[in-house]
Amino acid sequence: MQSIYQQDVTTALLKRIEALGPDTKALWGKMNVSQMMTHCSMALEVASGKKKVKRVFIGRILGPFIKPNYFSDKPFGKSSPTAPEFVVTDARDFEKEKARLIQEVKQFSSEGEAKCTTEPHAFFGPLTPQQWGISMYKHLDHHLRQFGV
Repeated sequence: MQSIYQQDVTTALLKRIEALGPDTKALWGKMNVSQMMTHCSMALEVASGKKKVKRVFIGRILGPFIKPNYFSDKPFGKSSPTAPEFVVTDARDFEKEKARLIQEVKQFSSEGEAKCTTEPHAFFGPLTPQQWGISMYKHLDHHLRQFGV
């Protein structure tokens, strides 16, 4: 299972982020490339403990049933639902958001499991640092595939 804590995986993710341009179009979904990078940075901020989100009721019910599939080798499906606090609809500066995402990826990866949040995931509840690393890889991979990189 790939994880953002693996140096070769992080290097490959950063290379894919670098390949994004301000005019890169999504293959699916509603976000433009700048909004997607903001969205991904926000998720990394949660995983690192910089941003807090509350548990959602539906996650307490459905989370245990969906969690095994979430942490499988299978990539996330297209147009998966997004929690409202992670929906980005306003205009964003491409260069600023790209730099922010690169910084968040580097920081989360280099700080490692010891600096990972101990707060529960909004949908799945408590996660181990290893699960957070897998989750952040899969989330970034999903959105980079969304933009064809």
